[in-house]
Amino acid sequence: MASVTLSVLEGLERGHIFRNLHTPITIGREEVNSVQLNDERISRLHAKIQDDHGQVIFTDLNSTNGSRINGHPVQLRILRPGDHLQLGRCTLLFGSNEEIAERAHELGVSVDALLPLQGPHGRSMPAGGLSDADFSLADNINSDHMLSPLFFSERPPLPAGLTTLQQARMSDLLACIHEQLQNVILTAVEYDESGKGGIDIPWDRFQNLLLLQRDLAKWLQQAANSDSEMP
Repeated sequence: MASVTLSVLEGLERGHIFRNLHTPITIGREEVNSVQLNDERISRLHAKIQDDHGQVIFTDLNSTNGSRINGHPVQLRILRPGDHLQLGRCTLLFGSNEEIAERAHELGVSVDALLPLQGPHGRSMPAGGLSDADFSLADNINSDHMLSPLFFSERPPLPAGLTTLQQARMSDLLACIHEQLQNVILTAVEYDESGKGGIDIPWDRFQNLLLLQRDLAKWLQQAANSDSEMP
């Protein structure tokens, strides 16, 4: 059981801090949820947060309007301090001040670097030296334009405890992706036009890259759905 902190950055409950929530946690419009958010774009039972082997996992419960983390549509995600959960018109910050600062220190970056803001300078987490409920936000922050990497100079570890068959299938998937990307890299040609560098890629290789992106999207969906059979 993990202890979770969620800060509401945008929405009717803006400025509210849900502290020391113990997993499993549900988020939605109904009162039965651990975190109730009053927003018609949020489903009655929208998402859950649970602990599995020390990792905090976010799952979208097939909500009507879906969920985003750091601006990216997700259905299943291991949460990291500083992640922004966007449900409907609401934006929640995952992690306490201390957890976010610790992750920034581990990455060797400033806390600001973890914040997915675009537009005028501002902050999307409790400002340093102030109480948790005191926020200093960019004027235009909302879930429609917030975007930052899902992985900030990080590489997620490979799953452990796989069977031999699962290891082989994982190896095949990674080898397939590696081969497709290698084909693009080996056939790309650099050029310098008027001091502006660029790369030319053969059309068929680019089309293969688009097909790979399509397949990855399908595999991500299957991975998030326990009832689906992975390739």
